[in-house]
Amino acid sequence: MDRMDWADRNGTARWESAVLDGGPADGLRTRVADRPHTLQVTRPCPPDGPAGPDDPGGDVRVSALYVYRRDPRTDRAPLRYTFDVASP
Repeated sequence: MDRMDWADRNGTARWESAVLDGGPADGLRTRVADRPHTLQVTRPCPPDGPAGPDDPGGDVRVSALYVYRRDPRTDRAPLRYTFDVASP
């Protein structure tokens, strides 16, 4: 489909509903713009102690990363994104 099918005449993004299948965000509903091929979901992982000598201010953040890929068989909202078990 032409890019203009997913954007309005002013070139701004058209938002669509999406649902995530599998993984830690199973069943989560969200909105996406321009039908991205992948979505990244993160979950915070709180540290058990001080960040270490290289970060005395404690500005280090740790997150688990999960990747969801758009199911190409869905062409109408809600779009479906499936958990990719092989990604990081």
